[in-house]
Amino acid sequence: MTTLPMLNPTLQTALLLTANRIGYQQAGLSAAQLKIVQELLTLSVFVPFAVFYLREPLKLDYLWAALCMVGAVYFIFRSA
Repeated sequence: MTTLPMLNPTLQTALLLTANRIGYQQAGLSAAQLKIVQELLTLSVFVPFAVFYLREPLKLDYLWAALCMVGAVYFIFRSA
């Protein structure tokens, strides 16, 4: 059971490093846009992990955080 908690950060790192390299070099995204995408991926992986594996209660704060991230995505990509 000790490898499962380490799988989450390892998977995130693998996805984010590849996404950042491809996003910056090929897609032409800015550093700010890549950072918002990184945070969105982090929350989308961490929240289910916290709820289902760590048995954290699902809080209304998660909804507010998700809405803030939707707003951040809107504002950072609206000029693109």
